Amino acid sequence: MPLPSDEKLIALADDLLAQFDGIFGLHPGYRPAHAKGTMFTGTFVPSAEAQRLSKAPHFANPSTPVTVRFSDSTGVPVIPDTDPNAVPRGMAIRFHLGERVHTDIVSHSTNGFPTHRGEDFLGFLKAVASTAPGAPSPSPIESFLGANPTALAFVQTPKPYAVSFATEKYFGVTAYEFVNAAGASQFVRYQIVPEGGTEYLDEAAAKAAGPDYLFEEIAKRIGEGPIAFKVMAQLAGVGDVVDDATIHWSAERTIAELGTVTLTAAVADNLAEQKQIIFDPIPRVEGIEPSDDPLLELRAAIYLISGRRRRKA
Repeated sequence: MPLPSDEKLIALADDLLAQFDGIFGLHPGYRPAHAKGTMFTGTFVPSAEAQRLSKAPHFANPSTPVTVRFSDSTGVPVIPDTDPNAVPRGMAIRFHLGERVHTDIVSHSTNGFPTHRGEDFLGFLKAVASTAPGAPSPSPIESFLGANPTALAFVQTPKPYAVSFATEKYFGVTAYEFVNAAGASQFVRYQIVPEGGTEYLDEAAAKAAGPDYLFEEIAKRIGEGPIAFKVMAQLAGVGDVVDDATIHWSAERTIAELGTVTLTAAVADNLAEQKQIIFDPIPRVEGIEPSDDPLLELRAAIYLISGRRRRKA
């Protein structure tokens, strides 16, 4: 995956990485965001509906091997799972389509994103970095959130502690255009839903939970048997905005089932493999096209730049 040639985009990606480094510190070999993670392997089996919506190969094949990474938020590799900053959780899925051929879904556990453009997200991070504990009001972050209602809404969205990575629901950040064999297109947003339903800790259980409770629980759970998620697609309606991750589509929009991801085992040499894998928010596969959301190219650049840095560490 080559870096984009847009020098302005690369400069913005570098500025964002520098802000992450300034906020969370340098942790060689780890991601600047969602640093604390764990990976599992399994398979994806598509539904009949998936092939009607898109001609992507993993929707046509009987099954496709997958690698899934669960993670906590922030760039701190040892952040406690009970830290409020560890939410939203992340879930990234790699569909292995052939030798060095793959496509990914990158999702997190809060629907949407705080800003539409990368420049605004940089402003958000700068406001966070310049707000000292106990700073007089209005602090830089309070001023930013006051001037950016979508960021305020994202920050104020409830973020409960899941019982398990396997009982959390995850959302794709951006929209994609599905194209089927007949050439018909449909914009969608991914939702990843646990087959057994969502389940969250109450206040007392959250206070009693250990700093690594999610990682310990998922290792124990997967050792006792497979876990499964439904990969869903929320279908855009006429007039829905498809290039702005801060704008939610109506809950009344159709949700189509694309298939089931079943995880069966932890990845061997987990930390080493996490260091090597670079997820890509751009599909780069026939049948799934990126939308014009400006976050897509920027996120791809950040993932690649930070991934190359991580591999060298």
